[in-house]
Amino acid sequence: MPVLGLLALAMTGFLCIMTETLPAGLLPEISGGLHVPAASAGQMVTAYAVGSLSAAIPLTLVTQRWRRRAVLLLAITGFLVFNSITALSAHYWITFVARYGAGAAAGLAWALLAGYARRMVTRAQQGRALAIAMVGTPIALSLGVPAGTWLGAALGWRLAFGAMSFFATLLLGWVLVTVPDFPGASHTDRLPFRDVLKTPGVRPVLGVVIAWMLAHNILYTYIVPFLVPSGLTQKTDLVLLVFGIAALGGIGLTGRLVDHALRVTVLVSLAVFAVICGFFTFGAALPAVIWVGVGLWGLTFGGAATLLQTALADAAGDGTDVALSMNVVAWNSAIAGGGLLGGGLLNLWGAGCLPWAMILILACGFVIAWCARSHGFPAGHRLSR
Repeated sequence: MPVLGLLALAMTGFLCIMTETLPAGLLPEISGGLHVPAASAGQMVTAYAVGSLSAAIPLTLVTQRWRRRAVLLLAITGFLVFNSITALSAHYWITFVARYGAGAAAGLAWALLAGYARRMVTRAQQGRALAIAMVGTPIALSLGVPAGTWLGAALGWRLAFGAMSFFATLLLGWVLVTVPDFPGASHTDRLPFRDVLKTPGVRPVLGVVIAWMLAHNILYTYIVPFLVPSGLTQKTDLVLLVFGIAALGGIGLTGRLVDHALRVTVLVSLAVFAVICGFFTFGAALPAVIWVGVGLWGLTFGGAATLLQTALADAAGDGTDVALSMNVVAWNSAIAGGGLLGGGLLNLWGAGCLPWAMILILACGFVIAWCARSHGFPAGHRLSR
């Protein structure tokens, strides 16, 4: 198992998440530094998301024939360039465009990472390899984002983005030393977008991605108002830390289960998450319910990226990179949708209705996964197919 190379991929994911979420914790500092309202500063997160959504599929299609390491290095270089511009720019619109460019780099990176990790190992090692390559996400969410926010608040938001550029520089060397190169798709192997989307199993997996991530982001985005009845709003950072640590455990557990029990693990994860939401509907005022529920939520969510990207890559076959670019669009759309839907529900009926909506959405995801027995989430050991 090429652990150092897989960890380089994981740190690319870490860089994606850090670059995406860093402005959220530094809005007052960015607002003051660029002399714009906080709402305008918040659009930096929007610009990044739009960049990922709009660029993932086109960039993946354009670079299909490029050597894989060159594409990975291009994505990391994008972070280096655009984070540096963000750190140095004194003009809002230049910064806004740089954030869009960073999002485009992230869209390309996310479309590449899972397929790259699978090519670095034998077929029997693919599940565990993908689990390692995805470990950067929970590390960034649970540890990196709070650390980056503290750094930006203490020493300035520009330094925080400068630190991301420095990290990208180190990561370029790490990739060159530890990550093997692979050829891109030949002219005859290139699959059109439409053909990949029509591949049996691809659409059901994408449907589960949207349902699972939509439910997750409804609660994750509005965790603070949800914690009000339990009196834990002052401990939001600890609640999210518990979630992140549990998510790391979920990745480790998924690495052991993904090959021989992928279907069962997906179904159980969705079902347990829905049950947790059921407890949240009645026990939101009880701190013990929140602590236990958040821990189980993190445990079921930690392996989601590994499970869903493995299922999608298995279903797509030679169209893996194109299918994973669709996954980027589905995933980011669910993030945006969670914010919009959760915000609407919060304004209409309050935080107490969020778990009810999540149960309904998770039930839809469970039904899609259950029905995709032949393609998408087939039963049995994935290596026997």
